[in-house]
Amino acid sequence: MDEENWQVISTTSGVIKARIIEGRLEAEGIPVRLLYEPIGEIYAITVDGLGEVQILVPEQWAGHARRVLAVQYNEEDMDWKESGQ
Repeated sequence: MDEENWQVISTTSGVIKARIIEGRLEAEGIPVRLLYEPIGEIYAITVDGLGEVQILVPEQWAGHARRVLAVQYNEEDMDWKESGQ
């Protein structure tokens, strides 16, 4: 990839889940790369490793990225404001 050592911090089945994780990490300022076989995305195959996506971050960000992904949210955690109120 480049001179930095990138580390796999998570693996998902499918690009959609990986993109959600990617967005969550990028919102924290963490650089992210996704590694996957394009055939899995094209045909939406998630069998025998096809469709598997590895989420990578630079080694120095790995600990922070794992802490970010360890936090679970539910509806009550969100500060939603209804429009018009």
